[in-house]
Amino acid sequence: MHTVATKAALRQGLKKASQQGLSIGLVPTMGNLHQGHLALIEASVRECQFTVATIFVNPMQFGTNEDLAVYPRTLEQDQQLLERAGCNLLFTADANEVYGPDLESGTVVRIPQLSQAYCGKSRPGHFDGVATIVTKLFNLAAPAKAYFGLKDFQQFRIIQQLVEDLDFNLELRGIPTKREASGLAMSSRNNFLTADQRKTAAGLYATLKYTVEQILTGNREFRQLESGAALALSQLGIRPDYLAICNAETLALATAADSKLVLLAAGFVDSIRLIDNLTVEL
Repeated sequence: MHTVATKAALRQGLKKASQQGLSIGLVPTMGNLHQGHLALIEASVRECQFTVATIFVNPMQFGTNEDLAVYPRTLEQDQQLLERAGCNLLFTADANEVYGPDLESGTVVRIPQLSQAYCGKSRPGHFDGVATIVTKLFNLAAPAKAYFGLKDFQQFRIIQQLVEDLDFNLELRGIPTKREASGLAMSSRNNFLTADQRKTAAGLYATLKYTVEQILTGNREFRQLESGAALALSQLGIRPDYLAICNAETLALATAADSKLVLLAAGFVDSIRLIDNLTVEL
C-alpha cells in the first residue's frame, strides 16, 4: 500500500490505476479504524480492482464545542490495518492541503431538506461539512464505487441525494453496521467509553430493537412508541437527543401509510454522544 499526503500525489496514483483499466473503489474515513471501517475496505477489495482509502479528520464536520481536538488519531495502526485488508492507496492530508489556507471562505455544499432534522439539528453545519468533503473526494478520486457505513443512516441518505443531484457517475454502496457482542454499534467514539459506560451504551441498540419488535407485531402508534423508547433510554442512563420513526427515503416522521421505515436515534452516555438506527420493512 502506498500512502500520499497531497492531492497531486493522489491524482497521480489514481491516474496510473485508470491507465491500467482498473476499477477504483473509494472508502472515505476519519481514521481510528475498527471492524466497521474494515468491512468497507473488504467490500471494495472484493468488488473493485484498486481500493483507495482516505483518512481525514474533517474540521468542517465539527462544531465549536465538539471533539475535534481530541478525536482519536491512530495513523500508524490504521496503515497496518488497511494494508492487511488489501487497500492499495491511502490519502491522508491536513486541512490546509484539502481546503486551502482559508477554510471559512471556501465553497460549501449543502443538501437542505435531508440535513435539517436529527443530527443536522443537533449539530448545525455538520452535514454541510460531510457533503463538502465527500464532493471533493469524489472529484479527486473519480471512483466507480464509493463505500459508506449505514450506521449513520441520515448521512448515507444525504450522500445518496448528493450523488443524484450533482450527477456523479458512481455507484454508492451502503454497508451494514458492525456491532460489538452487546449490540453496541462500532464507532470511534466508543474509545471514550469506560467498561461501565459501554454496558449502558448497549441499551441504545436494545431499545431500538424492542421498538422494531413492537412495530412488527402491528403497533402503528409511532409517536407513542417514540415517547416510550425515549423514556426507556432515560431509565437506562442514556440521555436522548432524538429518537424518531421515519420514512426511510424522505426521513420525514413516519405515518401508518409508510412501509419502509428507519428508526433513528442519538443519545448521550454522560458526555459521549452515540448514534444508531434500525430499518424495518412492513
